[in-house]
Amino acid sequence: MTYFDTVLSTLRQYLTVYGLNVIGAMAILVLGRWAAKIAQKIIKRLMKRGKVDETLIGFVSNLAYITLLAFVVVAALGKLGIQTTSFIALLGAAGLAIGLALQGSLSNFAAGVLMIIFRPFRVGDLIETAGCLGIVESIQIFTTEIQTLDNKLIVIPNAKITSDNIINYTAKETRRVDLVIGVSYADDLSKVKSAIESVLNGDKRILKDPAPTIGVLELADSSVNFAVRPWTKTDDYWGVYFDTLKAIKERFDADGISIPFPQMDVHIAGQGASKDDAARMKDEG
Repeated sequence: MTYFDTVLSTLRQYLTVYGLNVIGAMAILVLGRWAAKIAQKIIKRLMKRGKVDETLIGFVSNLAYITLLAFVVVAALGKLGIQTTSFIALLGAAGLAIGLALQGSLSNFAAGVLMIIFRPFRVGDLIETAGCLGIVESIQIFTTEIQTLDNKLIVIPNAKITSDNIINYTAKETRRVDLVIGVSYADDLSKVKSAIESVLNGDKRILKDPAPTIGVLELADSSVNFAVRPWTKTDDYWGVYFDTLKAIKERFDADGISIPFPQMDVHIAGQGASKDDAARMKDEG
């Protein structure tokens, strides 16, 4: 038997033993890849039906496809008789090392996914979080961009946002305007309340339901302070805030109601006192 015949005989033996396994492995790869793509399309369709953010749809569907494809490759290798235990252990160790190295990034990513799913705020909302106040410009996987009211851009890691309180000023359709108006102790409180009510009733932006609250809040050192709390649409908040203060001041001026400023009465005890009392006060001073 020649060398060539020996090689052919050996190939026949290998094909007889491993041929079916090779065909099976190829079938697993082809069918598995097809099934992974089908699963990817189904996930995309379901997430779009649920009106999930496009960024999250793309990421989750691609991640699912890659994960399923990895399982298919491992199954194909197992069909060929290759021991996949060590291979899986190697992948696990590599994943652990990468996870530890990217711990901060992964926490920001997880926070970004949670924000996209639960939507504590949306692009265009005015929020206060992580010590920053501004309008949300974009919500990304790792960071969120906020434009401050004085037109500065702040990039905040998502994990810092989810670990802090989030105040969303534009989440609701209506807001309450909280004002404190001080008047003199000499003024008629009923007249003051009527003047404030007249100002609020004259502004169509102020809602009738819920009705505004007007009441004495505090008897302060130099003034009687009224709590004035009208409700308005969120978009009209600052307009109502500034215009109401201006209108109340003008109405008070027209009605002769005074807005006091802090003052202190100083009584000089030495005037009209005896010389001995004046000398004693001088010594004590």
